[in-house]
Amino acid sequence: MLTYQDVMTINLAPLTKAADDWDGMADGFQDLGELYGATVQSVSTDGEWIGLSATAAQGQFKATRGQMRAARVEARAIASLLRDAHEQFVTLVGAVKNLVADARANDLSVDSKGQVSYDYGATVRYHNDPDYQDFVRRQQAAVDDWNKQIAAAVRAVDDADQGVLLALHKAAGVKGFFERALNPFGTYDFNGTAVGDIEVYEAREAKEYADRLLAGEKLSPEERAAMDRDFRDNAHDKVFSRTLLNSLGPEDTLKLTNRFNDLAYGDDSKHKSAYLGLERGLANTVAGATRVPDFKGPDGKKAAYGSKAYRDAFSRWSRSDDATFYNDWREGLKSAGLEKYDLDAAGDKVNTVAKGHGQQVRGYQSLMTLLQQGSDDYSPQFTADIADDMIAAEKKDKNVWDLYGRFDSGSGDGWFANDPVDAALGIMGRDPEAATGYLDPHSGDGSNDRLDYLLKERDWDVTDTTNWRGNIESVGSDTVDGDNRVGLGAAIEAGATGHPAGDTSHRSDGKHSPSEARIMQQTVTLLDQGTKGDSIEANLRDPLARALVDYAPDTHNTLTHDPRYAYTQGGEMFRDGDGGHLNVSQDSLTRVLRGVSDNPQNFAHLYDAERAQAAHALGGADATYSNNKDWENRVADVGMGSGVFNAIGVDVILDDRDARKGWIDDVARYSYHGVGAPLTIIPGVGDTAQRMVDAATYEWSKDVKAEADQVANVGVAKEMGVKAQGSHDLINQWAAGRGMDYKKDPVVNYLQDYMNLHYSSARNQALADLHRGLS
Repeated sequence: MLTYQDVMTINLAPLTKAADDWDGMADGFQDLGELYGATVQSVSTDGEWIGLSATAAQGQFKATRGQMRAARVEARAIASLLRDAHEQFVTLVGAVKNLVADARANDLSVDSKGQVSYDYGATVRYHNDPDYQDFVRRQQAAVDDWNKQIAAAVRAVDDADQGVLLALHKAAGVKGFFERALNPFGTYDFNGTAVGDIEVYEAREAKEYADRLLAGEKLSPEERAAMDRDFRDNAHDKVFSRTLLNSLGPEDTLKLTNRFNDLAYGDDSKHKSAYLGLERGLANTVAGATRVPDFKGPDGKKAAYGSKAYRDAFSRWSRSDDATFYNDWREGLKSAGLEKYDLDAAGDKVNTVAKGHGQQVRGYQSLMTLLQQGSDDYSPQFTADIADDMIAAEKKDKNVWDLYGRFDSGSGDGWFANDPVDAALGIMGRDPEAATGYLDPHSGDGSNDRLDYLLKERDWDVTDTTNWRGNIESVGSDTVDGDNRVGLGAAIEAGATGHPAGDTSHRSDGKHSPSEARIMQQTVTLLDQGTKGDSIEANLRDPLARALVDYAPDTHNTLTHDPRYAYTQGGEMFRDGDGGHLNVSQDSLTRVLRGVSDNPQNFAHLYDAERAQAAHALGGADATYSNNKDWENRVADVGMGSGVFNAIGVDVILDDRDARKGWIDDVARYSYHGVGAPLTIIPGVGDTAQRMVDAATYEWSKDVKAEADQVANVGVAKEMGVKAQGSHDLINQWAAGRGMDYKKDPVVNYLQDYMNLHYSSARNQALADLHRGLS
């Protein structure tokens, strides 16, 4: 294996000189062949020489001339391979050197073995600083990351080196030990079928290993490593990936991924990580082979998937020669994807005396199991096309994916994509562009109904069940798997926010494109059809809550009656200079917020996001009090927002008081002043709002508990007192920041009373919206 020092000191110039020499050799063989044909071979064919000896000579001369042609092909191929190698090495070695230069530019040292370190001696004067240990941890994490990057870059050079070695040996006809043993007399021919593309030879090697696996063989550790290197070095390469997949075909590709999983989870589980690594390589190969090029719009910028500019460009590309593989592969999957194949995890899911034993899986289930393992991004077009093809299939047969047994995380078989449509949506959840383009109601011709189908129409019951009466088994009703809608939730979150699902590391600004806002708009509208938004499927709650936190400016403005958010029946999102905005009715939003709040962490983060918006609004108040109602309007917003959220908390608690005893404690634990919400995901947390929220240390969760007790005991809206100490605390801190004594200042006291009125009104209305009738 190449070392860091090898990579940093290598001289690549001889490769191009050698390539020129091999081209010269090819030219020489061509000239020699022409001369041989004119002066030697022609003697046996010009009619002067006849008889048996002439006939025998013709065969020998023809074979010799053929060897010269083969020698020319081989020499030309080797020249091409050497130039290909030079191009690859220049790029890969350059990447290593660039990483080293960047590390040193960041005040890090890189030694002769490629190890990165930081000199802490320069920071000795800061050792007693309270933040010093945090600095050390961050710095060490950075050092570890640089070490990983440099090691990976060096390995990439070595991978390429091994690929070049393989290609040169194959092109030159260099035999392995066993091949030489079968040819003891040492007769060799020039390779007239040599090709000048390294990736073709690597694809052929990967295909040989695949054929052996499909035949039931196992690979040695060295062979698994070689196959893994083939994938790792070339999965992104169009020649390699398409050569391999064309040689396998869709059906054998699906069988191969099943074979990887049979070995990983059964026959050879001690090498599980190796087989899953090979499966990941195969998935990345599919990503490389099905890569759709980036297209540019009229403005010269990249056209987003789903946009009109993208659709027009894709339509043109799909009729080009470059799209032939993509089109053929997709068509092949339409057939292979619905065929049934053996997979041990499914066939052995049920014991031998029950229904489902020996059941087979659909090809699309195997395909999505494969694609879930990929570490490379897939073209949004590819995941969308596959999802549409699977939806088309299930619309013809709603039970097409049904299997006996559970395949969720609790069963230990959650790796298997028994619901391939949901798995495809989960993959989109990693790629916001794909999710947005796929779910936007205005994508395509403007009549995209995918969200409506997925949220309201689709049959999610993909698990077959049975009933037993004594020892007699009968078919039962279909039911959902434990991980149902996980992918849908991820796709909605990514599509509506522009961030990968579950990623809380990004800093949100609360701004969204019109396409993203349309997804959020339709999601809320569909979930609240029939005023049922307060009851949301369990696996949708967390991703929807994270998305709603990202829309905190819009939800705050809706709950506080901002006139710009003038929702009317059938209304749509609206846009302004900041992009697109969620614009739904207040009662629908209240119910959907309630629907995701069964999880106390969701409720805590949503409430903290609302408080951050309220603090942000207070921070923008006029410098002095006047008769323009600016201060009154802002404190009213504080009251209305907290009134709605306290009502939501009340509804959660009163739904089942015994079961909810720990809910409010968990809410307090997850709130900003408890464990701490990830403030990066909460829009509007500027410095002023941050200081205000930090200072307002009252545990607002106590207000929720007090309101719940009040509603349970009083039950009459007009007799209910105000339980809004959390809002009072926020206003008090705002007043104190302006030098006002909130205990004595009459203006502050007036504002507290004004806030109370709006708090009570919003709380009571929200309780009514949640069907919590008070009389």
